[in-house]
Amino acid sequence: MRFLKALLIIAVAAGLSGCVGWRAPDGAKQTGSLVDYLYPNAKEAPTLAPTVVKLRPPVKVGIAFVPGANWNNGLSEAAKIKLLERVRDSFAKHQYIGKIEIIPSQYLQAKGGFTNLEQVARMFDVEVVTLLSYDQVQFNDTNALSVLYWTIIGAYVIHGDQYDVQTMVDAAVFDVQSHKLLFRAPGTSRVKGGATWAGLSEKQRLAAGEGYERAVDQLIPQLQTELDGFRERIKNNANYQVENKAGYKGGGAMGWISLALVVLLAGVAYAVRRRA
Repeated sequence: MRFLKALLIIAVAAGLSGCVGWRAPDGAKQTGSLVDYLYPNAKEAPTLAPTVVKLRPPVKVGIAFVPGANWNNGLSEAAKIKLLERVRDSFAKHQYIGKIEIIPSQYLQAKGGFTNLEQVARMFDVEVVTLLSYDQVQFNDTNALSVLYWTIIGAYVIHGDQYDVQTMVDAAVFDVQSHKLLFRAPGTSRVKGGATWAGLSEKQRLAAGEGYERAVDQLIPQLQTELDGFRERIKNNANYQVENKAGYKGGGAMGWISLALVVLLAGVAYAVRRRA
């Protein structure tokens, strides 16, 4: 009996210590920072200097996640590829976008900067790269304000309560040659967790995955909106030069001209038939 009592005391003590360790005020955090990857030595958010960007549709695009803070940060490579495929599919419908390459994480070096980005772009033969950064916090205790993520344009500050999972995924589209940020779009989500200890680890894992999915759900339409806005902005902007690749006729105005010619020819054919 004494031996059994001793085992019971040890088990209870171990369980309590595990609970206390899990309820650390800071909570669990997964992060992959765009600023850390592209500007590893920057002391503050970088200032982007004006430059002339040359775009040659159909543009060859690469999509990748920036390296995480450590090799085992909770977002698996399979999960990253799945999310990248969703972003790729949202780009693929546009005529002025050529091939779209999904770039696995192992090709991007932590703190690699634009030197690494240029190497990857040459390897995958792309001209523009969409970099997805992310930040996810699983809160263990009620917190005041928590800085969730520092983006290339500033900080996001988000409230977190006990068992919340707060996620942000940010897509930044860069022209590789000029290092110019063309446009960006964020997606955020908040998943409420349960307060019971039974199966808590599994619930946390599922909530983390759901957080990324919901954030990308919000990101994709915003990315489409930003892409459409970017196309309009560059039409009369001297900082951008657009020159079609050989054989590419483009959509937009040419599409409307073709449609008008079809309507005109159909009208002529109808008039000829009536006279006959």
